Amino acid sequence: MTNNTAVKIDALPDPYSVPLDQINLSDPRLYAENQWGAYFRRVRDEDPVHYLKDSPFGPFWSITRFEDIVAVDTNHEVFSSEPFIMIGEPDDSLPVSNFISMDPPKHDEQRAAVQPVVAPKNLAQMEGLIRERISEILDSLPIGEEIEWVSSVSKELTSQMLATIFDFPYEDRHKLIYWSDVATGAPELSGGTVDHDERITALFDMVNTFGALWQQKAQFRAAGNAPGFDLISLMEANENTRDMIHRTEEFMGNLGLLIVGGNDTTRNSISGSVLAMNQFPDEFAKLKANPELIPNMVSEIIRWQTPLAHMRRIATRDYELGGKLIKKGDKVVMWYVSGNRDERMIENPDRVIVDRARARQHLSFGLGIHRCMGNRLGEMQLRITWEEILKRFDDIRVVGEPVRVHSNFVNGYESMKVVLTPKAK
Repeated sequence: MTNNTAVKIDALPDPYSVPLDQINLSDPRLYAENQWGAYFRRVRDEDPVHYLKDSPFGPFWSITRFEDIVAVDTNHEVFSSEPFIMIGEPDDSLPVSNFISMDPPKHDEQRAAVQPVVAPKNLAQMEGLIRERISEILDSLPIGEEIEWVSSVSKELTSQMLATIFDFPYEDRHKLIYWSDVATGAPELSGGTVDHDERITALFDMVNTFGALWQQKAQFRAAGNAPGFDLISLMEANENTRDMIHRTEEFMGNLGLLIVGGNDTTRNSISGSVLAMNQFPDEFAKLKANPELIPNMVSEIIRWQTPLAHMRRIATRDYELGGKLIKKGDKVVMWYVSGNRDERMIENPDRVIVDRARARQHLSFGLGIHRCMGNRLGEMQLRITWEEILKRFDDIRVVGEPVRVHSNFVNGYESMKVVLTPKAK
């Protein structure tokens, strides 16, 4: 079953009733039930570099405070991202490799091949297209009746933009969202609910579909045409990635990485921003009174939502952190979702404050050599979405409790019902 299937969730215990050394921050129920805050607060206060000996994902260290996460994320020599960046291990029957799970120099070479798609010049050219598309989406929504925000707006916009940066057939764009959900949703990777056989079938469909697109672009270029500026054309044109189609593990892995990266941050921040404006109506009023706060609000939402909850590393040598000895070969998990709520670094971290000072000081995009390549594109999409929302609507009222993703990696939403109130003419 895929991620949009309802999951029966057993009741979670009070975090202070669990022995400290048995607290399992990788339990996907924490995120599906939105109960992770109190668990991380206890660990940050009592054992910020926390070791769990036994979990479904093996033993691992949890790094939960802001400054400790910075120390790990900016030290790729001691904390390697190879061979994988999610807490679980890939299925042996479907090995994957991608540049976020590589160390230099291979990481640098493969990232450099696709980086130009989000260069400032390209982003400037995309702005008008993003505004046109979000305007069409918002104008198509019914007023005064319940609508499904995640599928109607958040997924729709991100699928359209993914299709653009991949030059993917527009009519098939929803496949990109499905492949993203499948890529991260395996039980052994994130505690997700995606069926093993379904995941294998879907990811090979992704590889075959993009393989055909790769061949089309190669033929187009061989006929004397100038290459495009989409992700596939950029990989074909770069000497370090032009033969990637023949390296199935890397081809599948990098496709999955780029799709997930373009999907989850934007999609779940758009949904999270609507929820935040409902939970903090005074801040929504502040935003409506001063739309110039939107860029700052965007950074604040991305911190508060933290669309990807963690990244993992492997220690390449013994290393002391927070008075604990992390041994060579140990799995080390940086919980961005916790660092972004660290009271030692961020005042009132559980609140959204649209005019917060230093709102860009957050961990959601990562740090160091693996900092999110598409962070500016994600911010731009969220900014334009809210610029267009405020032109049209006086209120977006969330109806009922959202359904959240059953995953310890993707901190997001499956469903969110809303009712729109138009802006007075």
